[in-house]
Amino acid sequence: MGQRKTANHAMSIGTRLFTWLNGELVGTDEFGNRYYVHRRMKGQKREKRWVLYNGEAEASRVPPEWHAWLHATIATAPTMRAKAKDWQKPHEPNRTGTDLAYRPPGHTLMGGQRAKATGDYEPWRPA
Repeated sequence: MGQRKTANHAMSIGTRLFTWLNGELVGTDEFGNRYYVHRRMKGQKREKRWVLYNGEAEASRVPPEWHAWLHATIATAPTMRAKAKDWQKPHEPNRTGTDLAYRPPGHTLMGGQRAKATGDYEPWRPA
């Protein structure tokens, strides 16, 4: 794991240098991720857009509206768009593989005891 941290750290320095030289801050999301556009490509048909993560570089930490902007699905950044609707839930990163992951009743890490079948299930028995 130490090697991975070093590799990410080195890559981060290059990305930060590129951002410092060429990036223009467009906005930030509720997680503190910062979104940039290439200064010289701004307004062109295929702008170069990228994100600097606040913490671990994990793509599932990018909210849907920013994901749409990064992939040029929408032209204007979410900071310039209307706020979320009342019925929309806040974005949550993918928790798979963490202690916060969903584990249904009966999961081995949740005690391994599932509820008894209600009688609508008949197990297969070999002949």
